[in-house]
Amino acid sequence: MDLTLNFSRFIRRATPDKEGSAELTARRIYILPTRYGFLFGVLLCAMLAGSINSANNLGFMLTFLLVGLGIIAIIHTWHNLLGLQLQPKQARPIFAGQEASFPIQVENRRNSPRPGILLEVAGKIMSGIDLNSNESGELSLRLPATRRGIFKPGRFTISTSYPLGLLRAWSYVELDLCCLVYPEPGPNTQHLNPPSYTPSATGDRGVGTDDFAGLRQYRQGDSPRHIDWKAAAKGQGLKTKLFGGDRANQHWIDWDALPGFATEERLCRLCRAVLLACESQDEYGLRLPGIIINPARGEAHRHQCLAALACFESEPPK
Repeated sequence: MDLTLNFSRFIRRATPDKEGSAELTARRIYILPTRYGFLFGVLLCAMLAGSINSANNLGFMLTFLLVGLGIIAIIHTWHNLLGLQLQPKQARPIFAGQEASFPIQVENRRNSPRPGILLEVAGKIMSGIDLNSNESGELSLRLPATRRGIFKPGRFTISTSYPLGLLRAWSYVELDLCCLVYPEPGPNTQHLNPPSYTPSATGDRGVGTDDFAGLRQYRQGDSPRHIDWKAAAKGQGLKTKLFGGDRANQHWIDWDALPGFATEERLCRLCRAVLLACESQDEYGLRLPGIIINPARGEAHRHQCLAALACFESEPPK
Protein backbone atom coordinates (compact mmCIF):
# COMPACT_ATOMS: atom_id res chain seq x y z
CA MET A 1 0.00 0.00 0.00
CA ASP A 2 2.80 2.43 0.89
CA LEU A 3 4.67 1.60 -2.31
CA THR A 4 1.54 2.33 -4.35
CA LEU A 5 1.01 5.65 -2.63
CA ASN A 6 4.63 6.66 -3.10
CA PHE A 7 4.55 5.68 -6.76
CA SER A 8 1.41 7.72 -7.39
CA ARG A 9 3.25 10.85 -6.27
CA PHE A 10 5.45 10.65 -9.36
CA ILE A 11 2.63 10.21 -11.87
CA ARG A 12 2.25 13.25 -14.09
CA ARG A 13 -1.39 14.27 -14.22
CA ALA A 14 -3.42 17.20 -15.45
CA THR A 15 -4.77 19.23 -12.54
CA PRO A 16 -7.29 22.09 -12.50
CA ASP A 17 -6.26 25.72 -12.68
CA LYS A 18 -7.91 28.62 -10.85
CA GLU A 19 -10.95 28.40 -13.13
CA GLY A 20 -11.34 24.66 -12.53
CA SER A 21 -10.33 23.55 -16.06
CA ALA A 22 -7.38 21.34 -16.97
CA GLU A 23 -5.23 21.25 -20.12
CA LEU A 24 -3.40 18.19 -21.44
CA THR A 25 0.11 19.55 -21.92
CA ALA A 26 3.09 17.76 -23.53
CA ARG A 27 4.63 16.65 -20.22
CA ARG A 28 1.32 15.11 -19.06
CA ILE A 29 0.84 12.71 -21.99
CA TYR A 30 2.12 9.12 -21.99
CA ILE A 31 2.33 6.95 -25.11
CA LEU A 32 3.06 3.24 -25.60
CA PRO A 33 2.38 0.65 -28.32
CA THR A 34 -0.81 -1.36 -28.17
CA ARG A 35 -0.75 -5.12 -28.71
CA TYR A 36 -1.26 -4.44 -32.40
CA GLY A 37 1.67 -2.06 -32.24
CA PHE A 38 3.89 -4.76 -30.75
CA LEU A 39 2.82 -7.19 -33.48
CA PHE A 40 3.56 -4.49 -36.05
CA GLY A 41 7.06 -4.05 -34.59
CA VAL A 42 7.71 -7.81 -34.66
CA LEU A 43 6.58 -7.91 -38.29
CA LEU A 44 8.96 -5.07 -39.21
CA CYS A 45 11.88 -6.87 -37.53
CA ALA A 46 11.07 -10.04 -39.45
CA MET A 47 10.82 -8.11 -42.72
CA LEU A 48 14.14 -6.38 -42.05
CA ALA A 49 15.88 -9.68 -41.27
CA GLY A 50 14.48 -11.28 -44.43
CA SER A 51 15.54 -8.32 -46.55
CA ILE A 52 19.09 -8.45 -45.15
CA ASN A 53 19.41 -12.21 -45.73
CA SER A 54 18.14 -12.02 -49.30
CA ALA A 55 19.61 -8.56 -50.12
CA ASN A 56 16.18 -7.58 -51.46
CA ASN A 57 16.00 -3.86 -52.19
CA LEU A 58 12.21 -3.93 -52.54
CA GLY A 59 12.02 -5.58 -49.11
CA PHE A 60 14.17 -2.79 -47.64
CA MET A 61 11.98 -0.14 -49.27
CA LEU A 62 8.73 -1.65 -47.96
CA THR A 63 10.22 -2.12 -44.46
CA PHE A 64 11.45 1.47 -44.21
CA LEU A 65 8.15 2.74 -45.62
CA LEU A 66 6.25 0.97 -42.87
CA VAL A 67 8.74 2.23 -40.27
CA GLY A 68 8.06 5.78 -41.44
CA LEU A 69 4.34 5.10 -41.21
CA GLY A 70 4.78 3.96 -37.61
CA ILE A 71 6.74 7.10 -36.72
CA ILE A 72 4.05 9.31 -38.24
CA ALA A 73 1.43 7.38 -36.24
CA ILE A 74 3.34 8.14 -33.02
CA ILE A 75 3.24 11.87 -33.74
CA HIS A 76 -0.44 11.92 -34.68
CA THR A 77 -1.53 9.80 -31.69
CA TRP A 78 0.36 12.01 -29.26
CA HIS A 79 -0.82 15.20 -30.97
CA ASN A 80 -4.46 14.08 -30.79
CA LEU A 81 -4.46 14.74 -27.01
CA LEU A 82 -2.08 17.69 -26.90
CA GLY A 83 -3.79 20.91 -25.78
CA LEU A 84 -7.18 19.33 -25.06
CA GLN A 85 -9.19 21.39 -22.55
CA LEU A 86 -11.35 19.74 -19.86
CA GLN A 87 -13.93 21.59 -17.76
CA PRO A 88 -16.08 19.91 -15.06
CA LYS A 89 -19.80 20.63 -14.95
CA GLN A 90 -22.27 20.37 -12.10
CA ALA A 91 -23.38 16.83 -11.27
CA ARG A 92 -27.01 16.30 -10.31
CA PRO A 93 -27.70 14.95 -6.80
CA ILE A 94 -28.71 11.31 -6.60
CA PHE A 95 -29.77 8.79 -3.96
CA ALA A 96 -27.42 6.15 -2.55
CA GLY A 97 -27.48 3.04 -4.70
CA GLN A 98 -27.94 5.00 -7.93
CA GLU A 99 -25.33 5.81 -10.56
CA ALA A 100 -23.65 9.21 -10.35
CA SER A 101 -23.07 10.99 -13.64
CA PHE A 102 -20.25 13.55 -13.84
CA PRO A 103 -20.46 15.61 -17.08
CA ILE A 104 -17.13 16.91 -18.37
CA GLN A 105 -16.93 19.48 -21.14
CA VAL A 106 -14.17 18.77 -23.66
CA GLU A 107 -12.98 21.63 -25.85
CA ASN A 108 -10.87 21.46 -29.01
CA ARG A 109 -9.35 24.89 -29.68
CA ARG A 110 -7.30 24.04 -32.76
CA ASN A 111 -8.21 23.98 -36.46
CA SER A 112 -7.96 20.21 -36.88
CA PRO A 113 -10.29 17.43 -35.66
CA ARG A 114 -9.64 15.11 -32.72
CA PRO A 115 -11.29 11.73 -33.35
CA GLY A 116 -11.48 8.88 -30.87
CA ILE A 117 -11.18 10.69 -27.51
CA LEU A 118 -12.01 8.23 -24.71
CA LEU A 119 -12.65 8.56 -20.98
CA GLU A 120 -11.52 5.56 -18.92
CA VAL A 121 -11.56 4.51 -15.28
CA ALA A 122 -9.46 1.52 -14.17
CA GLY A 123 -9.07 0.41 -17.79
CA LYS A 124 -12.83 0.51 -18.48
CA ILE A 125 -14.10 2.84 -21.21
CA MET A 126 -16.88 5.06 -19.83
CA SER A 127 -17.59 7.30 -22.82
CA GLY A 128 -16.04 8.60 -26.04
CA ILE A 129 -16.33 11.52 -28.43
CA ASP A 130 -15.13 12.74 -31.84
CA LEU A 131 -14.39 16.46 -31.92
CA ASN A 132 -14.29 18.58 -35.04
CA SER A 133 -12.06 21.63 -35.32
CA ASN A 134 -12.88 24.38 -32.80
CA GLU A 135 -15.67 22.31 -31.31
CA SER A 136 -16.77 21.46 -27.79
CA GLY A 137 -18.42 18.25 -26.62
CA GLU A 138 -19.21 16.39 -23.44
CA LEU A 139 -17.90 13.22 -21.89
CA SER A 140 -19.73 11.47 -19.07
CA LEU A 141 -18.13 9.70 -16.15
CA ARG A 142 -20.64 7.28 -14.59
CA LEU A 143 -19.91 5.52 -11.31
CA PRO A 144 -22.14 3.79 -8.75
CA ALA A 145 -22.61 5.67 -5.48
CA THR A 146 -22.97 3.25 -2.61
CA ARG A 147 -22.83 5.68 0.32
CA ARG A 148 -24.48 8.99 1.14
CA GLY A 149 -22.46 12.20 1.40
CA ILE A 150 -20.12 13.97 -1.00
CA PHE A 151 -18.97 11.54 -3.68
CA LYS A 152 -15.69 12.37 -5.43
CA PRO A 153 -14.63 10.02 -8.25
CA GLY A 154 -10.95 10.91 -8.08
CA ARG A 155 -8.51 10.37 -10.92
CA PHE A 156 -9.58 9.22 -14.38
CA THR A 157 -7.86 8.77 -17.75
CA ILE A 158 -8.27 10.48 -21.14
CA SER A 159 -6.87 8.33 -23.94
CA THR A 160 -6.79 7.84 -27.72
CA SER A 161 -5.51 5.28 -30.22
CA TYR A 162 -6.08 7.42 -33.30
CA PRO A 163 -5.21 7.06 -36.18
CA LEU A 164 -4.05 3.45 -36.66
CA GLY A 165 -4.58 1.81 -33.28
CA LEU A 166 -0.87 0.90 -33.13
CA LEU A 167 -0.21 3.21 -30.17
CA ARG A 168 -2.15 4.42 -27.18
CA ALA A 169 -1.65 7.90 -25.75
CA TRP A 170 -3.17 8.76 -22.41
CA SER A 171 -3.13 11.35 -19.67
CA TYR A 172 -4.20 11.11 -16.03
CA VAL A 173 -6.64 13.83 -15.02
CA GLU A 174 -7.82 15.06 -11.62
CA LEU A 175 -10.67 17.56 -11.66
CA ASP A 176 -12.79 19.00 -8.87
CA LEU A 177 -15.67 16.61 -9.50
CA CYS A 178 -18.21 15.93 -6.77
CA CYS A 179 -21.77 14.73 -6.46
CA LEU A 180 -24.15 15.05 -3.52
CA VAL A 181 -25.56 11.63 -2.61
CA TYR A 182 -28.78 11.61 -0.61
CA PRO A 183 -29.52 8.67 1.72
CA GLU A 184 -31.30 5.74 0.16
CA PRO A 185 -35.05 6.12 0.88
CA GLY A 186 -36.10 3.62 3.51
CA PRO A 187 -39.51 2.17 4.33
CA ASN A 188 -42.37 4.47 5.21
CA THR A 189 -42.91 5.05 8.93
CA GLN A 190 -46.53 6.02 9.48
CA HIS A 191 -46.13 7.66 12.88
CA LEU A 192 -43.06 9.65 11.87
CA ASN A 193 -44.75 12.73 10.44
CA PRO A 194 -48.42 13.00 11.47
CA PRO A 195 -50.06 16.06 9.91
CA SER A 196 -51.05 19.09 11.90
CA TYR A 197 -53.38 21.79 10.62
CA THR A 198 -52.51 25.44 10.79
CA PRO A 199 -55.38 27.97 10.40
CA SER A 200 -54.85 31.06 8.25
CA ALA A 201 -57.06 34.13 8.24
CA THR A 202 -56.19 34.85 4.61
CA GLY A 203 -56.48 31.27 3.40
CA ASP A 204 -53.66 29.17 2.06
CA ARG A 205 -53.41 30.86 -1.36
CA GLY A 206 -54.15 27.80 -3.39
CA VAL A 207 -51.90 25.32 -1.60
CA GLY A 208 -54.37 23.97 0.92
CA THR A 209 -56.28 20.74 1.10
CA ASP A 210 -59.96 21.70 1.16
CA ASP A 211 -61.66 23.16 -1.93
CA PHE A 212 -60.72 23.26 -5.61
CA ALA A 213 -59.48 26.79 -6.35
CA GLY A 214 -58.52 26.69 -10.04
CA LEU A 215 -55.68 25.79 -12.38
CA ARG A 216 -52.24 27.14 -13.13
CA GLN A 217 -49.41 26.15 -15.48
CA TYR A 218 -47.42 23.11 -14.46
CA ARG A 219 -44.16 23.76 -12.60
CA GLN A 220 -41.34 21.30 -12.17
CA GLY A 221 -41.78 19.43 -8.88
CA ASP A 222 -45.61 19.53 -8.86
CA SER A 223 -47.22 16.33 -7.64
CA PRO A 224 -48.56 14.10 -10.46
CA ARG A 225 -51.72 13.66 -8.36
CA HIS A 226 -52.53 17.37 -8.80
CA ILE A 227 -52.07 17.49 -12.59
CA ASP A 228 -55.22 17.96 -14.68
CA TRP A 229 -54.78 14.96 -16.95
CA LYS A 230 -58.08 15.63 -18.76
CA ALA A 231 -56.80 18.99 -19.94
CA ALA A 232 -53.54 17.38 -21.02
CA ALA A 233 -55.46 14.76 -23.04
CA LYS A 234 -57.31 17.58 -24.86
CA GLY A 235 -54.00 19.12 -25.91
CA GLN A 236 -54.24 22.06 -23.52
CA GLY A 237 -50.85 21.40 -21.96
CA LEU A 238 -49.95 20.43 -18.41
CA LYS A 239 -51.89 22.30 -15.75
CA THR A 240 -51.84 21.87 -11.97
CA LYS A 241 -54.94 21.90 -9.81
CA LEU A 242 -54.99 24.36 -6.90
CA PHE A 243 -56.88 23.74 -3.68
CA GLY A 244 -57.89 26.46 -1.24
CA GLY A 245 -59.36 26.74 2.22
CA ASP A 246 -58.37 28.14 5.57
CA ARG A 247 -55.96 25.40 6.60
CA ALA A 248 -53.06 23.40 5.21
CA ASN A 249 -51.16 20.30 6.25
CA GLN A 250 -47.90 20.79 8.10
CA HIS A 251 -45.36 18.13 9.11
CA TRP A 252 -42.38 18.05 11.41
CA ILE A 253 -39.98 15.28 10.41
CA ASP A 254 -38.15 14.65 13.66
CA TRP A 255 -35.01 12.62 14.39
CA ASP A 256 -36.28 11.88 17.91
CA ALA A 257 -39.42 10.23 16.51
CA LEU A 258 -37.33 7.17 15.60
CA PRO A 259 -35.80 5.87 18.84
CA GLY A 260 -34.04 2.54 18.70
CA PHE A 261 -32.85 2.82 15.10
CA ALA A 262 -29.22 3.06 14.03
CA THR A 263 -28.03 6.32 12.47
CA GLU A 264 -28.11 5.18 8.83
CA GLU A 265 -31.51 3.52 9.26
CA ARG A 266 -32.91 6.70 10.76
CA LEU A 267 -31.57 8.80 7.89
CA CYS A 268 -33.10 6.45 5.32
CA ARG A 269 -36.53 6.63 6.98
CA LEU A 270 -36.29 10.42 7.34
CA CYS A 271 -35.40 10.62 3.65
CA ARG A 272 -38.55 8.68 2.77
CA ALA A 273 -40.61 11.00 4.97
CA VAL A 274 -39.24 14.07 3.18
CA LEU A 275 -40.10 12.60 -0.22
CA LEU A 276 -43.65 11.73 0.87
CA ALA A 277 -44.24 15.17 2.37
CA CYS A 278 -42.91 16.83 -0.77
CA GLU A 279 -45.14 14.66 -2.96
CA SER A 280 -48.16 15.70 -0.92
CA GLN A 281 -47.10 19.37 -1.28
CA ASP A 282 -47.48 19.93 2.45
CA GLU A 283 -45.42 22.26 4.55
CA TYR A 284 -42.80 20.25 6.39
CA GLY A 285 -39.78 20.93 8.54
CA LEU A 286 -36.83 18.80 9.58
CA ARG A 287 -35.30 18.38 13.02
CA LEU A 288 -31.88 16.73 13.36
CA PRO A 289 -29.42 16.90 16.25
CA GLY A 290 -28.03 20.42 15.99
CA ILE A 291 -30.03 21.21 12.83
CA ILE A 292 -33.52 22.69 12.49
CA ILE A 293 -35.01 23.50 9.09
CA ASN A 294 -38.27 25.43 9.43
CA PRO A 295 -41.41 24.23 7.62
CA ALA A 296 -41.69 25.20 3.96
CA ARG A 297 -42.40 23.60 0.60
CA GLY A 298 -40.94 23.53 -2.88
CA GLU A 299 -37.99 22.05 -4.72
CA ALA A 300 -35.39 24.24 -2.99
CA HIS A 301 -36.71 23.23 0.44
CA ARG A 302 -36.68 19.55 -0.60
CA HIS A 303 -33.05 19.82 -1.62
CA GLN A 304 -32.14 21.62 1.61
CA CYS A 305 -33.66 18.85 3.73
CA LEU A 306 -32.17 16.00 1.71
CA ALA A 307 -28.76 17.71 1.67
CA ALA A 308 -28.87 17.98 5.47
CA LEU A 309 -29.56 14.25 5.66
CA ALA A 310 -26.80 13.48 3.15
CA CYS A 311 -24.17 15.47 5.02
CA PHE A 312 -25.24 14.48 8.53
CA GLU A 313 -22.14 13.24 10.34
CA SER A 314 -23.13 11.35 13.45
CA GLU A 315 -25.53 11.31 16.35
CA PRO A 316 -24.15 13.37 19.25
CA PRO A 317 -23.48 11.48 22.49
CA LYS A 318 -26.25 11.56 25.08
